[in-house]
Amino acid sequence: MEIVRLVLLVVHLLGFAALTGGILVQLREPTKRVNSLMRDGAGTAVVAGVALVGVLEADSDVQVDHAKIGVKLVIGLIILALVMMNLRRPRIPDGLFWLIAALTLANLCVAVFWAPAHGSY
Repeated sequence: MEIVRLVLLVVHLLGFAALTGGILVQLREPTKRVNSLMRDGAGTAVVAGVALVGVLEADSDVQVDHAKIGVKLVIGLIILALVMMNLRRPRIPDGLFWLIAALTLANLCVAVFWAPAHGSY
């Protein structure tokens, strides 16, 4: 079960990295748009995150912080919805781009700074 957890964690982190990379690529572009990296990263991060929580729940030694997971899931789903709704548009407003970037950063901050109790996630 530990190897499954670690593989899902790596996939979750790769999804987040792809989303962040897609955002960073758009920083130097004068016209902001949603790119395929953002789409694939957001979807991968959400799906792998949900699967990761399922694996953690199956382990009786791990306490899952449901409030933290809920906040991360809601932010992740909002990011995914915004990305998917604007995927085919040739341009998105700068405010929407910065909202997606801010929500991505907020999700990272929740993951890092919402300190888990020892032995929990």
